[in-house]
Amino acid sequence: MFEKVLIANRGEIALRIHRACREMGIRTVAVHSTADENAMHVRLADESVCIGPPASAKSYLNISAILSAATITGVDAIHPGVGFLSENAKFAEMVEEHGFTFIGPSPEHIRMMGDKITAKQKAVELGIPVVPGSDGAVDDDVEAMKIAGKIGYPVLIKATAGGGGKGMQVARNADEMAQKLSLCRSEAKAAFGNDAVYIEKYLGQPRHIEVQVLGDGQGNVVHFGERDCSLQRRHQKVLEECPSPALNAEVRQKIGTIVTDALKKINYRSAGTIEFLYENGEFYFIEMNTRLQVEHPISEMVCGVDLVREQLRVATGAPLGYGQSSIKFNGHAIECRINAEHPRTFLPSPGRVTEYHAPGGLGVRVDSALYAGYSVPPYYDSLIAKLVVHGTSRNECLMRLRRALEEFVVGGVQTTIPLHQQLIAEPDFLNGDYDIHWLEKWMAKG
Repeated sequence: MFEKVLIANRGEIALRIHRACREMGIRTVAVHSTADENAMHVRLADESVCIGPPASAKSYLNISAILSAATITGVDAIHPGVGFLSENAKFAEMVEEHGFTFIGPSPEHIRMMGDKITAKQKAVELGIPVVPGSDGAVDDDVEAMKIAGKIGYPVLIKATAGGGGKGMQVARNADEMAQKLSLCRSEAKAAFGNDAVYIEKYLGQPRHIEVQVLGDGQGNVVHFGERDCSLQRRHQKVLEECPSPALNAEVRQKIGTIVTDALKKINYRSAGTIEFLYENGEFYFIEMNTRLQVEHPISEMVCGVDLVREQLRVATGAPLGYGQSSIKFNGHAIECRINAEHPRTFLPSPGRVTEYHAPGGLGVRVDSALYAGYSVPPYYDSLIAKLVVHGTSRNECLMRLRRALEEFVVGGVQTTIPLHQQLIAEPDFLNGDYDIHWLEKWMAKG
């Protein structure tokens, strides 16, 4: 096992990784920007290294600074967390070239799944169902119009290098097509430096279903069921639950088997998530995230497994040591993403936390790096906490979640806690009757 691990991230996920390491007897090194010098993961780590100013490009995305920190502290491995460099194949390669272990998939798999067109082509090759669309990037507007006509409107125009809801436009008819193509290419160029786009069939009322997997790079892969991430605003997830209210055990087993069989073929290593749109009983591949997901705790709660611990273990070269039959699904879990934002306008609300009280009790987990007196910086993602609740049934889980939200206190900054309190009281949500468009329609009603 590793003796010392550098955590190349910040906030709640850095603290989450630190905790898993400490429970395994592994020392940790925290890297941080000047804005995060008082962050909780920095305070708790065995060692810490400042890697630059607040801007992510000069700190958490600064590969040279991170590798220098790893060298001077003598770590064995680097965990990239989520976001930042976690799906950067070049970073993974450089980590290995400098003699450290990258706690994640191989650079080859990161690169394979990092481009949406390449990922979709690989999914087809591996037997994973995909959304009807263009075979690759579409450079010519006339060709794009022909493809859209063949697929049938509405269609979704997507940047090949897209992510986080950026570089996506819906064209509902031929008249909109040219305008939306130009707009999508401009957005893609500005956000990713790459204006290549492709076209997919736009599904009217799909759910967003993702399957959590873990492989050891030796041909062994298991899944931990699915998560329903359909409550979204501008393609950003707001609340997730496991299992999905829309799936039964038979469907869960079917899609899980498809996914694990596919990833066994490429000897996938580490944690990963394959995301689908699900409509009328059919799954359509969207993308694969070759990293830990923000919402991984709900899978951990239902399956009773520490996914970060498993990432660390397989990164040493250890085999999984268990098969799919060992994974047991118990009860229901829901995660609320608590952001430092206005609960309706979603304007960021950085500032000093004057009060902080996390809810507790049976089945309640809070992943957060907050504490009273901490200043939420304005430079990064506004996620400040993840409230994760587990119950023996969905109803018990919802009752416990309602109570936990009432107990949650964050003073000094605005948060999305009131939004979650409203959402879990809505009849459609209580009945599990929602899709990826539901939240925005609900918000439009005022």
